[in-house]
Amino acid sequence: MGESMLGLKRSHYCTQVNESLIGQEVVVMGWVLKRRNLGSLIFIDLRDRTGILQIVFDEKDLNANDFSKVESLRSEFVIAVKGLVRNRESINPNLATGMIEVVAKELRILSEAETPPFAIEEGSSVKEDLRLKYRYLDLRRPDLQRNLMLRHKVAQSVRKFLDSEGFLEIETPMLARSTPEGARDYLVPSRIHKGSFYALPQSPQTFKQLLMVSGFDKYFQIVKCFRDEDLRADRQPEFTQIDMELSFVDVDDVIDVNERLLKTVFKEALGIDIPLPIPRLTYQEAMDRFGSDKPDIRFGLELVDISDVVQDCGFKVFEEAIANGGSVRGINAKNCANFSRKQIDALVEVGKTYGAKGIAWLAIGEDGTIKSTFTKFLSEEICQEIIKAMDGQKGDLLLFCADKNSVVYDALGNLRLEIAKRLNLINKNEYSFVWVTEFPLLEWDEEENRYVAKHHPFTMPMDEDIELLNTDPGKVRAKAYDICLNGVELGGGSIRIYRKDIQEKMFNALGFTKEAAYENFGFLLNAFKYGVPPHGGLAYGFDRMIMLMTQADSIRDVIAFPKVKDASCPMTDAPGKVTEQQLDELGLKLDENNE
Repeated sequence: MGESMLGLKRSHYCTQVNESLIGQEVVVMGWVLKRRNLGSLIFIDLRDRTGILQIVFDEKDLNANDFSKVESLRSEFVIAVKGLVRNRESINPNLATGMIEVVAKELRILSEAETPPFAIEEGSSVKEDLRLKYRYLDLRRPDLQRNLMLRHKVAQSVRKFLDSEGFLEIETPMLARSTPEGARDYLVPSRIHKGSFYALPQSPQTFKQLLMVSGFDKYFQIVKCFRDEDLRADRQPEFTQIDMELSFVDVDDVIDVNERLLKTVFKEALGIDIPLPIPRLTYQEAMDRFGSDKPDIRFGLELVDISDVVQDCGFKVFEEAIANGGSVRGINAKNCANFSRKQIDALVEVGKTYGAKGIAWLAIGEDGTIKSTFTKFLSEEICQEIIKAMDGQKGDLLLFCADKNSVVYDALGNLRLEIAKRLNLINKNEYSFVWVTEFPLLEWDEEENRYVAKHHPFTMPMDEDIELLNTDPGKVRAKAYDICLNGVELGGGSIRIYRKDIQEKMFNALGFTKEAAYENFGFLLNAFKYGVPPHGGLAYGFDRMIMLMTQADSIRDVIAFPKVKDASCPMTDAPGKVTEQQLDELGLKLDENNE
């Protein structure tokens, strides 16, 4: 049973009560965190979203009925307290309110609570499945509340900055048309148009381009998007983007406004100064140096190409990789020659996990002696040339991968990260941004036996590469750019195709006939007949951004009600069954195996 709030109005949140209010009467409300009973004195830690405040109930200040109510209080009871603020006798430096306390004059129990299935405490070690089943309790934890409050703060900072830059916040439809070239859509059956389906948007891409055709010039939206794909720590079936599009711009213009946006947001939300300009790497340079198109540049361990040195070295593994169009590259793990064979074998297994057939290694002892898996196949001269190319010194461990470039990049790029973790080279409090530019426009899909768009079919090729669309599509670079932070792709975008002739070349390179292109994208192509400004944009993964800003382990820790790995919600049991009547109204019938 709960009491009424009638006659009581909250005057302060818990952490708003401070020394300036000593001697004054306040009314605070929240949840009971802890109770300490000393007989005639009972102490309560009261919690709301701002923090904790100590309440003192003194038997001599309360009537017998009220004091008996205090004795009945348990964790997570919701209460209202009226009382006087005074100095605490024993100061608690760990609390924002640690200098003061409130001596209660009146208590109302607004709502009682059963014992929760887990303790509501910071940094809970309770299994995530249980926490997500009772997410409304999990969200009472101070660390999750801080995450979501920071999320709010960042969203407001983004809106304020973009508004000051002349952007207009415009909503685009949630019920759209399914189009090819992308991840799997979530489909919504139409009751009125039986047999037809809407798709939930994977992004507002085509709509925001149409807004540029409409003359709005600068658009943005903090928007939900949907992709029916396998989940990882930084993916959800529904996620949030900070989405934007600008007219009459090229690459540098989009990068400029976004650098200033990031600087503003990180300063306002975290008090961190991001030095501008943010460094840029071309896609090829990022792959060559870091083995990744989202490189973590907080540490070294860069890849070194030794193909020229070893192409005729006599070691068959190296020579064949180069002859087949691949490469031999290595990493110098400085001062790691003293790794045990077990430790080195573990690093080799990391490389194999990412497709490498093996990882060759060479350890240079402090006395200059060499231990290696492959130098017995090499002359002393070639061996020394390899060490020189790798800047090898006494005490260094050199690790090599020989294969087609995609495997070499993937294996060494991930091995680089693993070594950095083991050597504790990564400063978790450092925020290192980098732009990656000039992505390939297209990539070959072995299953479909055709080129597919690396980003999407509306990405503009680099001016000097346009003619290659007809002759050598795989070499065409795009006016595309990603902003990466600490090894995570934070956002990406491109300058869009606004010329009909280039768009037709692009569809042709993707294997679309003119008829197929109009069938799928006719609404956009028809709009492009009526005057299109040069335009481009960018979208951030908002959940990822907050995950990085809060140093959370998963985006589930920065989303109020996330899904788990099978795209279900343990709290609501979504997705769920629907009635036969609902299916009949939609003109749908389930396959017998789905019953």
